[in-house]
Amino acid sequence: MQVCYNIMVPVKGLNLKETEVIRTMSDTFLAPEEITPKIEYWLLQHLEKASAQGFVLGLSGGIDSAVVSVLLKRICPENMLAVIMPCHSLEHDTQDAYLLAQQFDIPVISIDLSTVYDEFLSSLRSGSVNTSELAKANMKPRLRMTTLYSIAQSLNYLVCGTSNLAELALGYFTKHGDSGVDILPLGDLLKREVNELARYLGVPGRIIEKPPSAGLWPGQTDEEEMGLKYEDIDNYLSGSYVGASSIPDVIGDRIRRAEHKRKMAPICPLRTNKTFFKR
Repeated sequence: MQVCYNIMVPVKGLNLKETEVIRTMSDTFLAPEEITPKIEYWLLQHLEKASAQGFVLGLSGGIDSAVVSVLLKRICPENMLAVIMPCHSLEHDTQDAYLLAQQFDIPVISIDLSTVYDEFLSSLRSGSVNTSELAKANMKPRLRMTTLYSIAQSLNYLVCGTSNLAELALGYFTKHGDSGVDILPLGDLLKREVNELARYLGVPGRIIEKPPSAGLWPGQTDEEEMGLKYEDIDNYLSGSYVGASSIPDVIGDRIRRAEHKRKMAPICPLRTNKTFFKR
């Protein structure tokens, strides 16, 4: 199967001079048996560049973190750690996380953040802060980010993220939450490519087949919350979307509006001739 690499293509709704390049794949996709060694080599390269000792990641029970966990286990079996971090989470997600860890003999620990979350909300209320429901939901991945970096800094590990290309493009992640990571090995893979990679690696079928969800509440799914299907997002990003509808315009607008989430905070340019940071 042909493997396709990044090329510059015009995508409606994106300013390619200011945002990342979106790749086109025509009628094919990245073959799991070919990209697996490339991802593994890339991970080891970044580990060496950072002079780090290993990797840590959050294991949610979902397909993306399952794939990354297996990849890390393959290259650093003794120097990786998966962390299950329930925070008033759904029990079946925790069970799926343990199922994966047991099947692949993945080093795993569990840190329940529910009490920390409750106390944090209580502190905000004591300061007369009326926390919105969305802010409450985003607190959970931000607490998990803090947890992972506390572990990573203590062990000299890199924090490995699990977001895929569809999520990154549309901004379906929490800023300074699940996006607060050192590396993103799945960041250039469409959702269907992650699914195929999961099958290739032997991830349990029940993890692959269950509807993608952030587990924010019972019955919540990614597609319902986004108002878009991963299939449509994948087709748009791969340049293979067909049909007359408003979906391409909606996706393009979402990508444009999420640009700030994919960039470092802008710096006011006061030194026009010399600056340490690129603008």
